[in-house]
Parts: sequence; C-alpha cells; structure tokens
Amino acid sequence: MSPRPLHETVRNALKEYMLTLEGDDPTELYAMVMREVERPLLECALQHCEGNQSRAAQCLGLNRGTLRKKLREHGLNGDTQQDLT
Repeated sequence: MSPRPLHETVRNALKEYMLTLEGDDPTELYAMVMREVERPLLECALQHCEGNQSRAAQCLGLNRGTLRKKLREHGLNGDTQQDLT
C-alpha cells in the first residue's frame, strides 16, 4: 500500500481546522499554514540528513544561508535531537 499523497493529508487537516471555527471565517490563513508547516519541514529535513545543514539545504532546494536564517527564525539551532524534544 502506498502512502497517501501529502496534499491529501494537508487538505484533510485544513478541513478539520475549518470545522473547529464553527462557521467563522479564518484570518490570515495562508500565513498561519506556512508558519505551521515550515518548522516541521525544517526539522524533518535536518533529521533525515542527520543534522547536516548543507545536505538538508540541498534536500529542501535552499541555499545553506537561507536554511540557517529559517532555522533562526523558528528558534532551531540545527541540532535535531535537541530541536525535536
């Protein structure tokens, strides 16, 4: 059995989130989703690359400087063991 495509998982999570709003309209939904997705994306890439920021940047399609900036923005130091606890 193949894994469910990521976009389906995201769609289902967003539908569930909308239900919790009980009819209210969300505000700044795009920015919120990007914030919520970026941190675990960075964490998972670093974990997959065993903390090697150059490899993680390449995996993400970013240059290393951009990755380091994003890590700082999210309060991550690149130490996957410490960051994931």
